[in-house]
Amino acid sequence: MTFNDDEPIVATQDDSGKKPEPFLAGKTSLRIINKNEAPLEESEFKVMLELTGAGSSNERRGLDLVMVLDVSGSMKGAKLEKMIIATRFVIKKLGSIDRLSVVTFAASSERLFPLRQITELSRTEIENKVKALAAGGATNMAAGLQTGLQVLSDRKLTSGRAVGIMLMSDGIQTDGDATMVSVEKVPVHTFGYGEDHDPKVLKAITDKSFGGTFADVQNEDNLSIAFSQCLGGLLSVVVQDLKLTVTKIESTIKNVSAGSYPQSRDDTAGSVTITFGDLYAKELRKVIVDLLLPAVTERVGADILEISYTYSAGGVKPFEANPLLANITRIGTLVGPEREEVKIEENRVRTAQMMKEARVMADEKKLEDAQDKLVEAENLLEDGVKESNPLIEMLKSELQQLLKFMQSQAIYEKQGRPFALSSETSHDRQRFAARGDVEDLRLFATPRMDTYLKQAKSFDDDPSLPLPTVAEDVKQELAADPLASILGALSYYIQTAIQSLKSIDNILNRSRR
Repeated sequence: MTFNDDEPIVATQDDSGKKPEPFLAGKTSLRIINKNEAPLEESEFKVMLELTGAGSSNERRGLDLVMVLDVSGSMKGAKLEKMIIATRFVIKKLGSIDRLSVVTFAASSERLFPLRQITELSRTEIENKVKALAAGGATNMAAGLQTGLQVLSDRKLTSGRAVGIMLMSDGIQTDGDATMVSVEKVPVHTFGYGEDHDPKVLKAITDKSFGGTFADVQNEDNLSIAFSQCLGGLLSVVVQDLKLTVTKIESTIKNVSAGSYPQSRDDTAGSVTITFGDLYAKELRKVIVDLLLPAVTERVGADILEISYTYSAGGVKPFEANPLLANITRIGTLVGPEREEVKIEENRVRTAQMMKEARVMADEKKLEDAQDKLVEAENLLEDGVKESNPLIEMLKSELQQLLKFMQSQAIYEKQGRPFALSSETSHDRQRFAARGDVEDLRLFATPRMDTYLKQAKSFDDDPSLPLPTVAEDVKQELAADPLASILGALSYYIQTAIQSLKSIDNILNRSRR
C-alpha cells in the first residue's frame, strides 16, 4: 500500500506560522568562548562553541506530525482515557500550516486517516476519531512504527516542512522488533507510558532516529505534559539541516565533544563537521573542541580555529554563514583559569557520563557501585565552579532522583533504568526529554516548552476549557520580544563586521614586526 494521499496546505485565516522571511541570516547565532591567552610552549587548549536557535517561531516551517499510539490490551481503562486527553491536547495546539496523521497499533497497525491539514473541520473530525479509540490485542510496535514512517515517506508535499513521529507504548512488544526498523533521518520521539514499558526498545528506536528523544512517563498523569514538551519543540523549528564545521589554524584538533550527533572528519583539511539537524527556537547546542597548540618563540596573536555553519530555513539553497575565527595571544607567563562557562559544560558532560556508567553497573546488578558512582558525580559537580548555577542545580536534582530509584535492585529495574536511559538520550542530544519530576527537572527546556507545561496541566484538569492556539502563543512571544525576527540578523552582521576588523588588525600587527 502507498500513502500518497496527504492533503495540500490551503490558505486559511489562521496566521499561526508562515510569514515572509526577509532575512535568512541570523536564524542561528554562534558564540565562541575561550581564554584570551595561552603559554608559548606546546599546550592543550579548549574552545567552546554555543549555537542558539535565534529565529522567531513566527517564521517556522509547517509540521508534518505522525502520532503512533499503542492501543494493545494493557491500555484498557484509565490509561487509554489519559492517552486520548493527551492526544487531544496535541490536536488542539496544531495550526493551519500543520498536518497530522494518527497510526494505532496492537497486534497489527492501522492508519486512522492520512496527513490532514488542521482546520476547524478536520480538527473536530480527528478528535472524534481519537475519542472513539478502543484497546485490545497484542503489541506490535514495529508495525506501528513502519506505518508511521511510510506515511511520511509517501508524501507528495515535502519541501521545507518539519517532520516528526511521536510513538507511545505502555508495554513489551510481543510481535516484531521495532529496534530493527530503519528510521533514517526522521526524528522519532518515544514515550514509555507507565511502569511496564520497555525502555531499552524505546531508547534504541530514538537512538537510530535523527534528533529524537525518549521520555520516561512512569507517572501516568504526566502524559499530556510529556506530549506537550515534545510538541513545543516541533512547533518552533527555526532551522533545519544545521551543520557546524571546525577547521584547524595553527593548531591540531584532538577531540570534538558534541554528544551523539554524527561527526565526519576531513584529515586533509584538518576539519570536523557535526550534523545537528533541526534546531528549535532558543534551543542550545554546545560543542567543546580540544586543541593542541604548537610551541612558539615569542608573544604573538594567533588565530587557532575557523568555525563555519550552514542551515536550511525555507530557502532554495542552504544558508552559509561567514566563517568566524577563534583567536588568542601567546604569552610567556602563566595564563588564567579556564572560562566558567566551559567548566560548567564540562561538569555536565562528565556528570552525564558518570550517570551512564552507574546505569551500566546497576544493569550488571552492582547496585552499591552504581550508588557510589552517583555520589561521586554529585561531589564533583561544583569542581572549579565559583558560583551557584541553575544548570548545576538541575544536575544535582537529576542525580538525586536517580539515586532514589537505586534504593534497591527491584526499584531500579522498574523505575531507575527508564529514568537513566531517558537521561542519556536527553544529554546526548542536548534536548529536553520528560522524566521524573518534570516541573523540577528542566534541563534543555525552551521557553515554548515552559509555556506548554502550564497549558497541558490546565488541560488535563479540565479538557473542556479552551486552549490558546499556536497563533496566540506566537503573538504572545512576539509581544514580549517584538524585535526577535530582526535581532538575529542584526547580531549576525555585527559579529561578521567585528570579525573582519579583528582580521585586519592581526594582519597590520604582523606586518609591523
